[in-house]
Amino acid sequence: MRMNIVFLFILLPFVVSAKGRVPKSIYDFKVKGLDGNTINFAKFKGKKILIVNTPSMADDNPQYAEVEALYQKYKDKLVVVGFLDDDYGPPPGSKREVDYSKKNYHVTFPLAAKVVVNGDDPAPIYKWLLNSKYSKYKDTEIKWDFQKYLVNEKGQLVAEFDPKIRVTSPAIIEAVEK
Repeated sequence: MRMNIVFLFILLPFVVSAKGRVPKSIYDFKVKGLDGNTINFAKFKGKKILIVNTPSMADDNPQYAEVEALYQKYKDKLVVVGFLDDDYGPPPGSKREVDYSKKNYHVTFPLAAKVVVNGDDPAPIYKWLLNSKYSKYKDTEIKWDFQKYLVNEKGQLVAEFDPKIRVTSPAIIEAVEK
């Protein structure tokens, strides 16, 4: 019995840390999509990836349409992945949430299921984006909805864009076209 308890205490840190494990590469991430399927970032190798935290509900927010237009224009070299905030809107995966994001703004880019993007324990992909220890970019924080992170074709985080900077801005267009 004593041996089992000692063994449990030796393994416990590995079991606990596996849940919040942060992969070394963006291509190692697999996240649950809003549609229930898996979004596998390994499939995006060779393309730029724009990661955007999006509100699940945001009345009259034209940024959804702007992000979709950017995705459509550059989809041969850019993938956009939207991450619904866990802080706002209806429960994850609710019909109202899916209809709002897909129907109201005709969004076709991949949307991940709701995650926590801020705070003490953000989703692993946001730990990677926000912490230079993982991304090798710089320490950042989410200021509000529509914070944008650009990953280059080699899987390196190369730019962060404040929520106030629209995807129609010259800075983002230039970064995508680079």
